[in-house]
Amino acid sequence: MECGGGSHRFRNRKRQIRRRTPNYNRAALRIVFFGTPAFAVPTLEALVRKHEIVLVVAQPDKPSGRGMHVHVPAVIEKAHELGLKTNQPPKVRDVIDDVRDAKADAGIVVAYGKILPSALLEIPRHGFLNIHGSILPKYRGAAPIQRAIEHGEPESGVTIMQVDEQLDHGAMLSVARTPIGPDEHTPSLAARLSHLGAEALLHVLSDLDGHVPIPQDDTQATFAPKVEKSEGAVQWSEPARRIYNKFRAFDPWPGLFTPSFKLIDIRPVDGSGAAGTIIRVENDGVVVACGEAAIKLLRVQRPGKAAVDARALQWKVGAVIDHV
Repeated sequence: MECGGGSHRFRNRKRQIRRRTPNYNRAALRIVFFGTPAFAVPTLEALVRKHEIVLVVAQPDKPSGRGMHVHVPAVIEKAHELGLKTNQPPKVRDVIDDVRDAKADAGIVVAYGKILPSALLEIPRHGFLNIHGSILPKYRGAAPIQRAIEHGEPESGVTIMQVDEQLDHGAMLSVARTPIGPDEHTPSLAARLSHLGAEALLHVLSDLDGHVPIPQDDTQATFAPKVEKSEGAVQWSEPARRIYNKFRAFDPWPGLFTPSFKLIDIRPVDGSGAAGTIIRVENDGVVVACGEAAIKLLRVQRPGKAAVDARALQWKVGAVIDHV
């Protein structure tokens, strides 16, 4: 009887403990999230499902577009939708006190846009982790996705890395890879990498102690600088494949253009002739000779006009393209 009574009391106690214990993910981390563009949104959404986001930091609202209207960063829009606390400091050091007050276990950075100072990096218990859109150490810098496509890479990926004070220099915790299609453009690859990175990060966070940091081989590092508008000017003396890769890489901005028009849809094709001259007019487009092979113009757009089929501009064989 005493035994049975003790067992009964123990069972009641277990039920009381179960009732009083909140139903939450014991592996959840308190996270401060640094990110700005749409590329970072899938990671923020994934983190909210598994962890506690105590602060979201993004770049300030900025004017953009022809009308220079002020636009709110995609990350801030999503954070407001999720009811998360946000900050958009003009200077990243302005947010140090807020991060310290958040008592975060880890910081996550996804395309934030600025290098974080050491005074900030040392605050979270597990430091800061970054999702970088390349297979490091290749393509460190602001435009890894565009540069990978521009250079004709057959694959890309994401690297989960520890953040230090140098640009994309920290030790790697995980790498996930994906092929780049021969006709794939930046928006498609960026969307895939954004989700691939979110999944890879969740996997790392689920077992931080089980992921051994691997230093990058700095001798193999390459740089992926920000794309400048001037890079969109077509150089017909370049090989057709390189022009086509730039066309894929610089979509949607700055695009490829000549003094006369913007290239809306093109394809590399066979052909030879003086670079920049029209060598064929076909049923579906106009073929322009390049330094090697040729480019078929399918759709183009004159300044201030709607995009049209290339043949609509009535080009003639032998004409110099920029003089049309």
